[in-house]
Amino acid sequence: MWQAYINMEVECILQAHDRFGESPVWSSTEAALYWVDVTSPAVRRWRPSTGELRTWPMPEDIGSIGLRRAGGLIAGMRSGLYRIDLATGAVAQVAAPETANPDTRFNDGKCDRAGRFWSGTLDDRNFTPIGALYRLDADGACHRMADGFVLVNGIAWSPDDRTMYVADSRREVVHAWDFDIASGEIDNQRPFISTEDIPGRVDGATVDRDGCYWCAHVRGGEVAQYDPDGQRMRRIRLPVRYPLMCTFGGAALDTLFVTTSTALVTPEEAESQPLAGALFAIHGTDTQGIPEPAFAG
Repeated sequence: MWQAYINMEVECILQAHDRFGESPVWSSTEAALYWVDVTSPAVRRWRPSTGELRTWPMPEDIGSIGLRRAGGLIAGMRSGLYRIDLATGAVAQVAAPETANPDTRFNDGKCDRAGRFWSGTLDDRNFTPIGALYRLDADGACHRMADGFVLVNGIAWSPDDRTMYVADSRREVVHAWDFDIASGEIDNQRPFISTEDIPGRVDGATVDRDGCYWCAHVRGGEVAQYDPDGQRMRRIRLPVRYPLMCTFGGAALDTLFVTTSTALVTPEEAESQPLAGALFAIHGTDTQGIPEPAFAG
């Protein structure tokens, strides 16, 4: 059973008008939040201390980003995995494992704590189950780790690095695997969360210091917290129906930032969704996130 909605302060901090606001990543070094707009392809950076917003247009759809230890970003884009030089805006392809299939693009992605970048593909034209999960190592080697996804989302790891989570949003499930941080191998796939009986689906996600899984329920208008056993703990209502991803940030990593979508809003919903596409901050979660790891390559 769902618990009642929890009263927390939900603040609209920026009306970004993102078509698909995704992949928020907090940089503790810069005290700034990065994220992407997938199909009006761009990388954005917002500094809370000054309110400054900067945007880097991208040459093609961009599904996700991660920080790089050497500076700049690593990204999953339509045609492959790329390094992004923020000083110049230039992109350089690192891997293109699905060049034979023009119907797929890279979607959700995140760095593990050993410095690898993980990202998954989807068929965003027909939504057939041909998506795959890839691991990009620091040396540029790209490994196909799992198959048969419709829509890869919700990538995260437990604080002890022993469990990896990946959602297949359109199949209403979040999977868990045993994870080996040393080798980057995954094993023992099993269901972790099902959303078949609730409004909304799991989209982007993060994990807090206590091992709880926080995720956006796209089409459900809320962010939810699940305990390490996959039991729903709390739900936080948002003033938009289409939140897409959340991450912890701020100086103490205790603010939950949430990106959202305008593109999913129907004409009938438009009047009731004036804040669609905005960036939100949720205060008072009583927990903290884990510092964002960076890609080692």
